[in-house]
Amino acid sequence: MRRREFLSISCVVAAVAAFPFAAHAQQSGKVHRIGYLGFGSPASWANRIAALRKGLRELGYVEGKDIVIEFRWAERADRLPDLAAELVRMNVDVVFATSSTEANATRQATKTIPIVFATHADPVGLGHVASLARPGGNVTGLTMLLTDLVAKELEILKEALPHMMRVGVLVTPTAPSHRPALQAIEAAGRKLGVEVYQIPVRSAEDFDRAFATMVRERVDGFLAVASPLTRSQRALLADLSLKHRLPSMFGTKENVEVGGLMSYAPDLLDLTRRAATYIDKVLKGSKPADLPVEQATKFELVVNNKTAKALGLNIPESFLLRADRVIE
Repeated sequence: MRRREFLSISCVVAAVAAFPFAAHAQQSGKVHRIGYLGFGSPASWANRIAALRKGLRELGYVEGKDIVIEFRWAERADRLPDLAAELVRMNVDVVFATSSTEANATRQATKTIPIVFATHADPVGLGHVASLARPGGNVTGLTMLLTDLVAKELEILKEALPHMMRVGVLVTPTAPSHRPALQAIEAAGRKLGVEVYQIPVRSAEDFDRAFATMVRERVDGFLAVASPLTRSQRALLADLSLKHRLPSMFGTKENVEVGGLMSYAPDLLDLTRRAATYIDKVLKGSKPADLPVEQATKFELVVNNKTAKALGLNIPESFLLRADRVIE
C-alpha cells in the first residue's frame, strides 16, 4: 500500500472513531456529574429517585448524555460523612442531599461544591442557610417546615384520639432537625394536655425496643418524627404498630400506604421533582447563595381506615371527610 493511501485511510478511521465524541460534545457540551447522597437502601427510595429523574427530564436533561448521577447509599447514619467526602473527592458539580440528615453530612464535607436539598426540615433553624430569601452559602433547595408541621401532626392525632393522654414520640438523634421538632411537640403537648414520652431510635434494630418501651409506658399512640430512617423502615414500623395495637401519626404518606394509621405532610415527591430546577440553575452557573429556599405550601392528611379498623378504632366520619385521602 502506498504511503499516501495509508495516510488517507488512517485519517478516515480516526475521523470515524472521533465522530461520536465530537457529535456528543457539539450536542451536549459538558457532561455534568450530580452526586446523590442517600440514607437507606435504593429500593426504599425508588419513588423519590424517579421524581428527581422526572424533574431533570422535564428540564431537558438526558441521563448518560448531559448528566451522570453518582449514587452513594449509607445503611447507617454514621456512614454518611465518609460517603459525602467521597463525592467531594470526585469533584461532582452538585450534590443532591434531600433532608437535613444528608445535607448536614455534605455541608461538613464541603463549603464550595453546591448542595441542593428537597425535603429539609428546618434549614434556618439548623444554620444550614442564613435565611430563606438569601441562603448565603453553598446550600439551598426546598423545605418541608418540619418544626411547624409536627405540632399540627400532634393536634390532628389528638382529634382522632380524644382519649389520648400520653403520646410516644420516636425521634432520631442523628437527624439534626429532630431537636427543635421535639421542642415544638412538647410545647404542643402542653397546650393539648398530652404528656410527651420521647423514645430515641438510631437504627432499625432499635424499633423493637422502642415499641416495648411504649407499651410498658402505656402510651395511647405515637408520633414518628419524619426522617430518612422512619421512612426507609416504613414496613417494619407499620407491622410493629399493628402488633402492639398502637395508633400512629407519620410525617410521610408512604408510611400510611404500607399500614400506618395516618400522616400529615407536604407532597414530598413533588418537592423532590422541583429540586431538579435548583440543580439546573446551579449547573447553568447560579450560586446557591442567591437562590431563595422555597417552602412547601400544600399539605395532605392521609388516613388508612383499614388500619383503623384493625386497631379497633372508630374514626369519626367528620374526621375522614377532612382527609385528602382515605385508604380503605
